Amino acid sequence: MTGTEQSTGSKAAAAIDRARAQGRAALIGYLPAGYPSVQATIDAGIAMARNGADLIEIGIPYSDPVMDGSVIQAATTQAIADGFRVASVFDVVAGITAATDAAVLVMTYWNPVVRLGVDDFARRLAEAGGAGLITPDLIPDEAADWMEASDKYGLDRVFLVAPSSTPQRLASTVAASRGFVYAVSIMGVTGARTAVSNVAEKLVADTRAAGAERVCVGLGVSNADHVREIAAYADGVIVGTALVAAIRDGGVPAVAALTKELSSGLAPAAKGGA
Repeated sequence: MTGTEQSTGSKAAAAIDRARAQGRAALIGYLPAGYPSVQATIDAGIAMARNGADLIEIGIPYSDPVMDGSVIQAATTQAIADGFRVASVFDVVAGITAATDAAVLVMTYWNPVVRLGVDDFARRLAEAGGAGLITPDLIPDEAADWMEASDKYGLDRVFLVAPSSTPQRLASTVAASRGFVYAVSIMGVTGARTAVSNVAEKLVADTRAAGAERVCVGLGVSNADHVREIAAYADGVIVGTALVAAIRDGGVPAVAALTKELSSGLAPAAKGGA
């Protein structure tokens, strides 16, 4: 049985499946915890859920965010400078889950989880109502502690695949994942966007061929047209930088407005999707 087939009890899978039942892709919105404050992150997460987001990703600010773009780097650097503590992410998750039905996942580099303790982190995340973790720098081969803790506390584990992933890596990642598989590619400059999108579409197809039931794509999505394009072949569309820029420039109301705009691109879901 592959990991994405282990959908019983998966909050992320349930959220994606609800969207699929409505004939559309799911919208997944990302915000860094503690930017511009813990309460603002909670309020923005609630606003996203109430304006069309099916899943919410809450990022843990990290001192060396090597895999993030400049907008997210600036936001996480600011959150750390303002005194954000890793444990506060549980307050953010609990605040959003108490007020909405959205599945809330934490996206984090692995080091903060290890520092807090893998089992303690998983337990506290589950107690806060969190769905699971997205772990961009953790590969299944090195995830034994997380596999054990996520099984113990019923949490989703979302691993990443990229265009460079080998067939063997795709297969092992799909088998280890629960909830969905995160397909990551880079949205290039405007003139290159279509070519890059084609790469992402192939990655989704290859990941499905490896056994994944749910594949969500993060591509630097910033408007409803991008959402519509990706929703034609993916089960979920992940938006990060545009939402972080929105809260930076216009606060929670701007996040709400952008989420509503983005959600207009979700249907119809899939020509090539499940």
